[in-house]
Amino acid sequence: MPEEPEAPKTPADEELLVRKLDARSLRGLAHPLRIRMLAALRHDGPATASQLAEQFGESSGATSYHLRQLAAHGFVEDAPGHGKGRERWWKAAHDGTQFDESLMYATDPETRGAAETFLHSIMTIHAQEMSTWLGNAHTWPQEWRAASDLSDFTLRLTPAQSHELVYKMHELVNSYRDLPAADDAETVRIHTHAFPRHNGD
Repeated sequence: MPEEPEAPKTPADEELLVRKLDARSLRGLAHPLRIRMLAALRHDGPATASQLAEQFGESSGATSYHLRQLAAHGFVEDAPGHGKGRERWWKAAHDGTQFDESLMYATDPETRGAAETFLHSIMTIHAQEMSTWLGNAHTWPQEWRAASDLSDFTLRLTPAQSHELVYKMHELVNSYRDLPAADDAETVRIHTHAFPRHNGD
């Protein structure tokens, strides 16, 4: 996811190729369009700069530039064997991204700013995905509408308990990755958010 903040790796994570962000790679990724392009390559497979430009309403020059920046930081790579023309095809180099929360407290203002940009972009993507689902839910069969979820919970936890809960949620989700193929299976997005709040916030 995975291109989003993750809990510590679970055994199931070890089967995925996950890129852990450091200060340099974070600064290379922390641009809203780059994050969305990388997510598209991970979710939908290889694409050209022109295809991504059409998908996101950008010029192919802009998407080409951002793909080269992603490649320079090791997030994307060439996808040989796709297409018959001269246009370059790209694919994601990893299955997911792991965010280190210590980057939020870096002494370097540029790194802290990149961390904030990255996290805000992820939250924006989550909100847009939910909005798209709600707008299109009526076009899906009743079985899928009943199988969707939009819930929230408020608990009283210590930091250690919250960390344990997040770990267990990720472990549970990852346990569903290798289920046998089924004819009625679809791609399902799972969002998890856990954060403290003061009363009245």
